[in-house]
Amino acid sequence: MAERREKPDIGWMSSEGPVRRREDWQQLISEHKQSGLTVKAFCQKHGVSEALFYSWRKRVVAEDQPARFALVATNGVAPSAPALPPLQLVLTGGERLEIPSGTDEATLRTVLGLLRQRV
Repeated sequence: MAERREKPDIGWMSSEGPVRRREDWQQLISEHKQSGLTVKAFCQKHGVSEALFYSWRKRVVAEDQPARFALVATNGVAPSAPALPPLQLVLTGGERLEIPSGTDEATLRTVLGLLRQRV
């Protein structure tokens, strides 16, 4: 006849199966801290999967930690894109024309139109 093993203490069971409410896991994790047992021994005693215990412990501990943020002072100015170098046009006569980044389209069209007339 096979040796009969003692059932683990499964106080975490309901008539429908394992109870998995957050409060239950918080209490179970707290009991483990005070038990002095290894996770493996504790989980065996309570009939809980080690993987599930570790997963819930990570989740519960992470949620108990305050959110961390870095304060960034902007002085009321929105961050801008890095400045682009000016556009340089070298004309047929060797002259160079620098057009600053951010020049509006209308101004650029006017300048290019005047250059076309000159040629």
